[in-house]
Amino acid sequence: MKPQILLVDDAPNIRLLLEYNLKKHYDITIHEDGEEAKQWLEAGNRPDLIVTDIMMPNLDGYEFVKFVRGYKELREIPIIILSAKGQSTDRIKGLKSGADDYITKPFNPEELIMRINKLLERHMQPH
Repeated sequence: MKPQILLVDDAPNIRLLLEYNLKKHYDITIHEDGEEAKQWLEAGNRPDLIVTDIMMPNLDGYEFVKFVRGYKELREIPIIILSAKGQSTDRIKGLKSGADDYITKPFNPEELIMRINKLLERHMQPH
């Protein structure tokens, strides 16, 4: 069974690129903004990893990450922020909000897959 990845991004071209590159390795669920993804998680869905953008309508990526980290049943899910915001202050803010990794756009799909796999390996190991 493939790991399930939740993708949260409001840009249709990025969603298509992510889906195209990730679907052969993972089961993919896609939401267009943090509020949609939050409702999906509150309904009891549990992905193995989350990839989220920062700049989105309704609920931005920083607030979405804080929501996940503040929810007992979700807080252990690895999170990668994938954003066009590439300043060191943006990366620091993303990591401080609770993300495990931060990748800037444009991104290399092979690098993203490698980073996803590393986080999944670490997360799946017994504690």
